[in-house]
Amino acid sequence: MGKLFGTDGVRGQANEHPMTAEMALRIGAAVGQYFRRDGSAAHRVVIGKDTRLSGYMFENALTAGLTSTGMNVLLLGPVPTPSVGLLTRSMRADLGVMISASHNPAYDNGIKFFGPDGFKLSDQVENEIETLIEEGAKAAAASDIGRAKRIDDGRFRYIERLKTTFPRQMRLEGLKVVIDCANGAAYRVGPEALWELGATVIPIGVAPNGTNINEGCGSTKPQSAAETVVAHGADVGICLDGDADRVILIDETGKVGDGDQFMALMAERWAEEGRLSNNALVATVMSNLGLENHLAGKGLKLERTSVGDRYVVERMRSGGFNLGGEQSGHIVMTDYATTGDGLMAGLQFLAAMVGSGRKASELLNRFDPVPQLLKNVRFTAGQTPLELASVKLAITEAEQRLSGKGRLLIRKSGTEPLIRVMAEHEDQTVMEQAVDHVVEAVADAVSEA
Repeated sequence: MGKLFGTDGVRGQANEHPMTAEMALRIGAAVGQYFRRDGSAAHRVVIGKDTRLSGYMFENALTAGLTSTGMNVLLLGPVPTPSVGLLTRSMRADLGVMISASHNPAYDNGIKFFGPDGFKLSDQVENEIETLIEEGAKAAAASDIGRAKRIDDGRFRYIERLKTTFPRQMRLEGLKVVIDCANGAAYRVGPEALWELGATVIPIGVAPNGTNINEGCGSTKPQSAAETVVAHGADVGICLDGDADRVILIDETGKVGDGDQFMALMAERWAEEGRLSNNALVATVMSNLGLENHLAGKGLKLERTSVGDRYVVERMRSGGFNLGGEQSGHIVMTDYATTGDGLMAGLQFLAAMVGSGRKASELLNRFDPVPQLLKNVRFTAGQTPLELASVKLAITEAEQRLSGKGRLLIRKSGTEPLIRVMAEHEDQTVMEQAVDHVVEAVADAVSEA
């Protein structure tokens, strides 16, 4: 069968392995058996989804698999990923499931899992579940089949939790905020939360139709939101992705700021307030070298992890850190939430604006990034271009070009069939040559295979 779980659950194109209704049923049954090992009848699971058309299919298939092994299912409907982590804990569930492919196109989908503590499952647990999927889960007795129930107020519970993370004495009156919900899971909760806190809200990407999630909008395509900010004279733009666990911010001039700039701001502010645990920020190997240099200048440390917000969270938990994230916009604040939360991060930025009286452009420009270039090469299933001698040689030659004054990072994406080639160097030409040299070698390897 091959390894099902990637860096963030199971993901792929809908109706193609592994994202088929049949596999979702098998996954649901295996997960149900794993979390109901003591045989009692009290076990429950919450399921949320984004706005993809295939979400209906996977919701029903997972429900069938879970109830067949005796789990009681609580269906939340379209809600952000972080709300599943929150409600798994607050509803005393044994498991949380989010059906989403995050920032991917509408034809993709995925299944993410949260344990009873609201955190994503570890690699070890996922490996044990994969074994159960291969062996086939044991169905419950007819008298022990689980029930399914729809929970209608999930999004309102989430909004109330969001507002508790915003300073109680503070309001957003006088702020004009563009929010782009990517036609995804936050299309209702995003504008509602901002409006309840007093902002003048200009919502875009709030008309999902099942096939337009992330299409020309959201955190991976913030141009439309940037244009809207400028056209309406807004103070700030907040761009979420399809499941709202990441955010990209836009200042009043329409300039897009990435997760590194936001993390630099929050690390500085929390350190000044004595709130930054261990005086360190946790980020991935993709974060810019400029961020690391900037933090060092403030007497703060940068802890790096593998790519994926779950690895950021695991390092935060093991090392006792409370702030972390990814350049792509996953921001994790474990004082408030168990996973990345784009809307919560956006509210923290608005609080910084109100509290300091400064414009978004002043807060989002914390450091000058070292020039960074990322290119992707697509490959087909079964290919292993990074193992070829020609590609290994190209990587060695590229590293020599950077001559110890920059960084080269080559990795397989955990969510798409892509080889990602990234380099950083103060000399733009040297950096581009290094990246292109590796990209050409990988592309040749893929085409010849």
